[in-house]
Formats: sequence, C-alpha cells, structure tokens
Amino acid sequence: MKYLLLILAILGVIVSSLALREHYRTYGDSPCSINEHWDCGVVNHSPFAVVRFGIPVAALGIAGYILMGALAFLRSYRLLLVPTFAGLTYSLYLANIEANTLGVWCIYCVISLGIISLMSLLTLGSVVAQIVRKPSV
Repeated sequence: MKYLLLILAILGVIVSSLALREHYRTYGDSPCSINEHWDCGVVNHSPFAVVRFGIPVAALGIAGYILMGALAFLRSYRLLLVPTFAGLTYSLYLANIEANTLGVWCIYCVISLGIISLMSLLTLGSVVAQIVRKPSV
C-alpha cells in the first residue's frame, strides 16, 4: 500500500504543478482549453484559484501531496487520514464551484480530485484493515 500511495502522491504533485503553471500563464496559449466547458485557464485565473495572502490553491495542493507522500512513506496511515480527507473535502468544494459558479471545468483539478479520492479510500481501507487484523488481548 505504501508504494501505491507514494505513486499517487507523486502524480498529485505533477498534476498540481501543471495547474500552478496554468495559474501563472498569461491568457491565450492554454494547452487544456478544450471548449467552453473545459478550460483550465478560466478556472486557474478565477478568484477561487487563490486563498488568503494570494497563495495559489495549486501550491497548497503541491504541499499537501508532499505531506501525504511523506506520511505514506512512513506508513502513518491513521495520521494520513487527516490530510487525505481534508484534501478530498476541499477538492469537492472546488468541484462544486467549478460546476455551479464558474460553469467551467479544469482537467487538472478533476484529475487531482480523482487522485485524492483514491488516496482517501486506500488510506481508509488500510486503517480499517489494521484495526481488523489487530489481535484482541
């Protein structure tokens, strides 16, 4: 499980880095501008793409995936539940904004949502398996 979670965390860093690059790119040459419903430029240049003090959401994603990768490497699955479910909650909040406020989706954000969803399920499964396997005294 450790290595699968590490691979997912690395993929999350890559996807978040691509979203961060899109955040700092000027309008025009967006490689993920597919149509009027799929455009990372619109999403990553919206007011929802930054949090307090102007920190890009994608930069928080990079930091979060690095933290999750470190916890997975250490096999601290119970502790890993906190950032994975916090990340899942925030990703679902952002997906709601994309769907209902902006009306435009970011392919990087959707991929990140898939990664964090899978990491959350795998981490929860690992913790449950640890509890079930624990011998009773």
